[in-house]
Amino acid sequence: MVEIPGSGELKSKPVQHSVRELNSLGIQPDVLVCRSTQPLTEEIKNKIALLCDIDKRAIIENLTAGSIYEVPLLLEKEGFTDIVCEKLHLPISTPDLVKWTTMVEKIKNAYKKVKIALVGKYTELHDAYLSVGESIFHAASALDAKADIIWVNSEELSEENVSEKLKEADGIIIPGGFGVRGIEGMVAAAKYAREKNLPCLGICLGMQIMVIEYARNVLGYADANSTEFDETTTHPVIDFLPEQVNIIAKGATMRLGSYPCTLQKDSIVKSLYNKDVINERHRHRYEFNNIYRQDFINGGLKLSGLSPNKTLVEIVELPTNRYYVGSQFHPEFKSRPTKPHPLFTGLIMSSLEGK
Repeated sequence: MVEIPGSGELKSKPVQHSVRELNSLGIQPDVLVCRSTQPLTEEIKNKIALLCDIDKRAIIENLTAGSIYEVPLLLEKEGFTDIVCEKLHLPISTPDLVKWTTMVEKIKNAYKKVKIALVGKYTELHDAYLSVGESIFHAASALDAKADIIWVNSEELSEENVSEKLKEADGIIIPGGFGVRGIEGMVAAAKYAREKNLPCLGICLGMQIMVIEYARNVLGYADANSTEFDETTTHPVIDFLPEQVNIIAKGATMRLGSYPCTLQKDSIVKSLYNKDVINERHRHRYEFNNIYRQDFINGGLKLSGLSPNKTLVEIVELPTNRYYVGSQFHPEFKSRPTKPHPLFTGLIMSSLEGK
């Protein structure tokens, strides 16, 4: 930082001290990226170059930006790429930032507004859902919208207050997690979204919550649950698969990494992905219990994504609703600023349509 916070005054001392510390460790920096809320003057650059023994061209201005996604464009404008390639003895070429520039412009010019309620058990620490929040941001920006996240602690949610807590939401996300804490609040949120035809995306645990809620309130299995939360339930709609049972003691029940998924025709997710087979990343133990597969199908829930051998249910959706989709995988793991994930795009699109 080359600016004293609150003073608006540029100073080279902080930079000098930082470089001196590096020098004491035997490190001489080749490039200095200097944070500031105002442009660096030629005077301050000359002073830093002289006192830190560094090429003036390698003093890169890093102004405070309206969005973190603007930073690469600002650094490129300062010649950051050229100086780094030069120092590393790499060929200097102009990076293709057309898509990135278009994305930043869409962020800056977004004019629509949408409110998404994130119903989870770790909402006190927003960074616990950082990748989900960024995925919401990616999808909203691509649709010329600004997304406002309403953080809802599922432990404080119930059938009695769910309408009040979620009344401002245009859409709902029920994200992943482990353990029984806050589960009933998530079930209340899923029921509210389903009955009010409010767009809802369930991720991993969120999909399992959707399945549990549907079993209880549509199929009539009052005690339906996951054996993760209730080992005595008579309707374990979420459970270990038979082939998992023998390896529980070995700790090998977690399904991790990328797995293929075949999308069913005439499904919402097929229209969003525009593909027959997708690959998505997983991190979970419990699965949809295939014993109840036909019950759900007969009850109107579409099992729209299956493993290629059809043994695993990866996506569920409710065709009668605008957008009620649950994925056993984590779509936020593959969302990118210039390429929002289709499931988040579907949620934001449906949420905007309802405004």
